[in-house]
Amino acid sequence: MTVPEDRCRLVLIVPDIADIEEQAKAVADALRGGDVASVIIPQYGLDDSTFQKHAEKLVPVVQAAGAAALIAGDSRVAGRAKADGLHITGSLAEFTEAVEKFVPKLIVGGGNATDRHNALEIGELRPDYIFFGKLDGDIKPEAHPKNLALGEWWASMIEIPCIIMGGTDPKSALEVALTGAEFVALRGAVFADPSAAPSIVAEVNALLDEKAPRFED
Repeated sequence: MTVPEDRCRLVLIVPDIADIEEQAKAVADALRGGDVASVIIPQYGLDDSTFQKHAEKLVPVVQAAGAAALIAGDSRVAGRAKADGLHITGSLAEFTEAVEKFVPKLIVGGGNATDRHNALEIGELRPDYIFFGKLDGDIKPEAHPKNLALGEWWASMIEIPCIIMGGTDPKSALEVALTGAEFVALRGAVFADPSAAPSIVAEVNALLDEKAPRFED
């Protein structure tokens, strides 16, 4: 068993499950499967008060497993739920404001980096990480080629860690790892069948342990 920090690590995106208890159980079960660096909690069209309730239920579950809980978009929800950080998907101005206001108190990352120019503008803000892809962008078995290409370019040049959105096939985690990215985000690949989530997290970690490139100190 390697120390996970020396290779690409898993980031989970909470699935869109309306029932709060079912959603929390799916996340808790997945986290029992093995190493997860962080969990991103999107709003998914919930109204603010319902999202607040979901966040308050999920954040302690994530933190109890030793992962960082990141709220997508809403800093008030993040504060009230005592989350570890904010995942920003909006404009550069929104990102700038979040970095200025919350770093280093909270982890702040994300991005709407659809090309190299956008990515470099985000990089100038010195966020904690940059995200290539969309939180619900896992629509094919493999990761999107454009996100893989951007992540590979970024990882080869820039020290700020990057997360690349994977596909619906758990094995897409390896194609992400091969770019040199520090993190791979999975959603449907882990949660399509919530009962299988722990074994899929274990399987992805075993695959990354065996085949992911190692980072140099």
